[in-house]
Amino acid sequence: MRIGFDIMGGDFAPKEAIDGAIRAHNEFKHGERIVLIGDKDQALTLVSEFGGNIDDFDFIHTSEVISMDEHPTKAISKKKDSSISVGFKLLASKQIDAFVSAGNTGAMLVGAMFSVKPIEGVIRPSITAIIPKPDGKFGLLLDAGANADCKPDVLCQFGVLGSLMMKYVMGVENPRVGLLSIGEEKEKGNLVTVSAHHIMEESGSFNFIGNVEGRDFLSDKCDVIVCEGFTGNIVLKTFESIYDVVKLRGINDSYFDSFNYENYGGSPILGVNAPVIIGHGISNANAFKNMIFSARDVVNSKLCEIIHESFQNIVPPVQ
Repeated sequence: MRIGFDIMGGDFAPKEAIDGAIRAHNEFKHGERIVLIGDKDQALTLVSEFGGNIDDFDFIHTSEVISMDEHPTKAISKKKDSSISVGFKLLASKQIDAFVSAGNTGAMLVGAMFSVKPIEGVIRPSITAIIPKPDGKFGLLLDAGANADCKPDVLCQFGVLGSLMMKYVMGVENPRVGLLSIGEEKEKGNLVTVSAHHIMEESGSFNFIGNVEGRDFLSDKCDVIVCEGFTGNIVLKTFESIYDVVKLRGINDSYFDSFNYENYGGSPILGVNAPVIIGHGISNANAFKNMIFSARDVVNSKLCEIIHESFQNIVPPVQ
């Protein structure tokens, strides 16, 4: 297994990225290798500085970086030798098995769409967020920000994608899928959620339990919560702000500590033909390490292949 790692992406790259790569390598098994994509001179210096062995890594030199504030589509097309552009070239040509970056999220989404492309039948790929629960279990939220506006059939597909990830990556058999709304009754919500409820109820492609509300995120009512990315991103940032307030107040609590983004590293783009993991822009070494582990888990689970098979055999493309 070869995991491509963009060492130039993120607010504290490449220093924290290289530190994270070394930490990940130290826990890797035989046959698992990290390909460092970015400025090779900086990478070689930092690997030595952090006490790593340069022979433990492969290096792909790039001369450009896509910054966080650049227009995604323009940046991808103009900066051909950026770490993100080169990473997707390697992924599309199967020279790496997964690509990981904490760089420009928009560029990562555009790169995935135009290089490895969406799986046939998937209308809109989605990104997820893991929500820890007080009982020690985890919930999955999607979409977490990739698709601000969604049609009802797209929300139904998110139910399929989330259910497959929860089962094959997180190990939950027959995961329960809920649709986020403002009431439990199927008639509650806006026009999109009411229509989506009907489609999801009739789909039969996953274990749909009906509408859920905001108060259900931390309960054991369901395993996967589906919503459009506008709402999903607000929910995610709200949980992040709660964690920040808890830390600022000096409260030590193991449950609230589980909201630390570093524990999860990054989120896969569900619905594209190869594993792509997007990390938080403020990622530190520990987050980068876990980001790489997330990529390894997705590769090992063969999630992309499972999604492809499911959309061909279970959920035909929506007309």
